[in-house]
Formats: sequence, structure tokens, C-alpha cells
Amino acid sequence: MSILYDEGQHAIATESRRALEGRVSKDDLLPLLQTSGRYHENFWTTAKEQGWTALALPEAFGGLALGLVELGLIAHQAGRSLSGAPFLTSSFGAAKAIELYGNDTQKARWLPGLASGETIGAVAFAAGPDPLPARPGVALKAGKLGGRAVGVSGGLFADVAVVFADEGGTSVLAIADLAGVARDAIDSFDNSRCIADLTFADTPAETLVTGEAARTAALHILALQAVVTAHEQTGGAEALMETARDYALTRKAFGQPIGAFQSIKHRIAELYGLVELARANAIHAAAREEQDDFIIAAAAARLSATEAYDTAARDCVQIHGGIGVTWEIGLHLHIRRSRTLALEQGSSFFWEDVLVDRLAGGAA
Repeated sequence: MSILYDEGQHAIATESRRALEGRVSKDDLLPLLQTSGRYHENFWTTAKEQGWTALALPEAFGGLALGLVELGLIAHQAGRSLSGAPFLTSSFGAAKAIELYGNDTQKARWLPGLASGETIGAVAFAAGPDPLPARPGVALKAGKLGGRAVGVSGGLFADVAVVFADEGGTSVLAIADLAGVARDAIDSFDNSRCIADLTFADTPAETLVTGEAARTAALHILALQAVVTAHEQTGGAEALMETARDYALTRKAFGQPIGAFQSIKHRIAELYGLVELARANAIHAAAREEQDDFIIAAAAARLSATEAYDTAARDCVQIHGGIGVTWEIGLHLHIRRSRTLALEQGSSFFWEDVLVDRLAGGAA
């Protein structure tokens, strides 16, 4: 694929940006930070109405049969607007796990609801420094799950979860209906992510993949989500770069715009470079979805987007000076989101290890 979008993809980007800018505002998001167990309902309603939940799923189950490139465009705009719900990514990850590794019965049960957005999915192993440990904290025995999945993004409202578990010393990827599963809401840095610990107690589950193939499948699902998240991070970094630029052109010191000072203009130029590198890596990774080098591309996208968003969040606040740390201006929303997204789908250390292992020929 070309690094450039075609006319139809540009239309998706334009319309999604218009829809989100009209329905998501800073004033909607600020109260969510102080309340655990709530998300921005206008965003999720918009996602369902616009068909974004169905974008990358098969037509046979109510999807639009597009791909990761188009979903990435939506995620980019969601990052720009600081969308106040994580379900676009988490439901996509759960749906792809079922689509790629589930049987016909499992697909028929779950995919139509996930495509419409009426069912919310979660991937219950995408958090923490090592999302794929040798011995997971959840065990599967006789078709039932036991144990605790910690820090599950969207877990507070999810209806179904894909779980990476241990079955007698063997890795297994399973799917579980979350009805009746105990959830402990986590009062987090960004409460709109609806993060929760899930406690499984003889919870019925169905196996998707077992053995070494389960670990490979789990990494693939993480990589798919990482590419969506990379687009979201790039969108947030782009919005911050533009905010810093606009402020530097209007704020004056010593009789001239602060953007005239080298320390400011160089910093904004560096942000531009980071954003464009992250954008290129995210587009490339999305286009390599079914290719042999997809995991490498996804790791590169994840790492560059995390650096771009973290740097943009920090530098934008510094360029604004004292007003940058006030509640009302809302730049802290991006700081909170950048730090939260940096931990979802595995940390940078995890993806660095994945990248090195793949490049060295020791892929796990």
C-alpha cells in the first residue's frame, strides 16, 4: 500500500473528525476524571451510529469488511478528540480474536453484537509490563476459568472477554461470557478507560487456541490492538503539536510571539518530526496486517507513537507555561491519556523485546 490515503479513506477521516468534533468536548471529559465507572456516552453512541464498530469485521456478521487502515483513521480522530471510552479498541480486539480463531458457533453468537456495538468486548491480557507471562494469573480447568485478570481496559462494562490462561502448564486463549463475573473498578489516572480487575470463579469458558499457537495468537491480537492504539496516540500527538504551534504564534513575550524564540520553534519542529514518523509507522503497520512482517511493523508503530504522544504532552504543557497546568485548559487530559495508552497493549519494554526478538530471528 502507498503511504498516502486514497479518496475514500480521506472521506472517512474527514467525516469522522467532523462527527467527533461536534460531539466530544473538553467540558464533557473533565468531569469523567473525578468519577469512576463512567464513560463518555456520546462518543460510544456516535461510534455505533456511524458504523465504526463494524468497520473491520466481515459482512456475514454485520460488518463493513474494510480493514485496519480504515479503523486506524477513526482511531486517529478519536485520539485528536480524546474520545472518552476505550471500547472501539477493546471490542475490535475481542472480535478479531473470535473471527480469526473461533468456530462457527462462537462467531455467530458474538460477532453480530460486537459489530453493532450492542455487545462490548475486552481483551483481558493487554495490560501491564508483560501481557503474555509464562504463567498467566488466570487458569482454565475443565472448561472453567479461575483467577484474576488485572487492569482490563473497558473491563468494567464488557460483556465478553478474550483471556490468555494456563491449562495444566499449557497456554490457552479462551473466550468467556462476563455475566456474573466480579469486577473491581480501578480509580485510575484516566477513569474514562473503565479499567477493572476481573475475578473469575468457575466461570464457563470456551477454548479458541491451545499450546504454543495460543501465545502466537495472543501476540497477534495484541499487535492488532497496538496498531489501533498507535493511530490514537498519533492523533493525540498531532492535536497537541497544533495546539502548541497556535499558542506560540499568539502568546507574546518581550514584544514578539514566543514562537520566534529558538527554544520554542525548535521544540515544535521536533514534535512535527515525531508526529510524522509515528503517522508513517502506523499507516505502514495497518497496511501489513496479513503479511509476515506485521508484528515487526506493529511494534515499530507502537514504539514511535508512544514516544510522539508522551513528548508532545510534556512539551505542549511547557510551551504554555503556567497556564498549561491549570484544570480549565485541559492539557492534562492529554497527559493522562498518553500515560494510560502507553501501558495498554503492553509497555514499551515489552514491544522493544518483541521487536528485537523478531529482528534477531528468535520470534516467540
